[in-house]
Amino acid sequence: MTAKEALYQQIRDAVVAFEEEKVGELAQRSLDEGYDPVETIFEGLSTGMTLVGGLFEKHEYFVPEVLMCADAMQVGMDILQPHIPRDGRDHKGQVVLGTVQGDVHDIGKNIVKLMLAVAGFTVHDLGKDVPLKKFVEETNRTGSEVVAMSALMTTTMMGMKTAVKMIRESNPDVAIMLGGAPLTMDIVNLFGADGFARTAVRAVEETEKMVQLFKDRKAGLHTP
Repeated sequence: MTAKEALYQQIRDAVVAFEEEKVGELAQRSLDEGYDPVETIFEGLSTGMTLVGGLFEKHEYFVPEVLMCADAMQVGMDILQPHIPRDGRDHKGQVVLGTVQGDVHDIGKNIVKLMLAVAGFTVHDLGKDVPLKKFVEETNRTGSEVVAMSALMTTTMMGMKTAVKMIRESNPDVAIMLGGAPLTMDIVNLFGADGFARTAVRAVEETEKMVQLFKDRKAGLHTP
């Protein structure tokens, strides 16, 4: 293991252990040693929160622990974000993001929000338990190219089909991406959405494709 990999591992462990002061010290060390702040966020902070999400799903961590871990991660973010180069990444596109109505799970959604923001997208986060019509309203208000919806339960997942239909009727060009544990690509296709992301890293890659899909539709190069 290289020194950099060891440092990222320490950051992940500190996030999981909700050690705010240690996370801050390690984030600063990564800057002092010349490591890429974006890489530190992805490989250290974000991966740490992914581990936290796994512990939450296994009922080894509960809401108080998750919130403390999120606070620790934010300490690192506050140190690293000012050092991310502003090289045009802030103009990749706009994304409306939220967990669908009836679903209060938002750990994965929050990680996706972080990853998209770091990657250069403007994210309009609607939060959790979002009324379906709110996705339509916010998309039209912001002129966003992409709508990203998540659901962690099969019961709330069904609302996505209705939301996709509502969005399509209001804005046929917008690209729609779904995510969440119960989803498969077959379900995404059945619901009429355009893309699917099982992980936060995959969400960034898929969002870039969704923005291009939106542009193609606007240019008449793709039939929805």
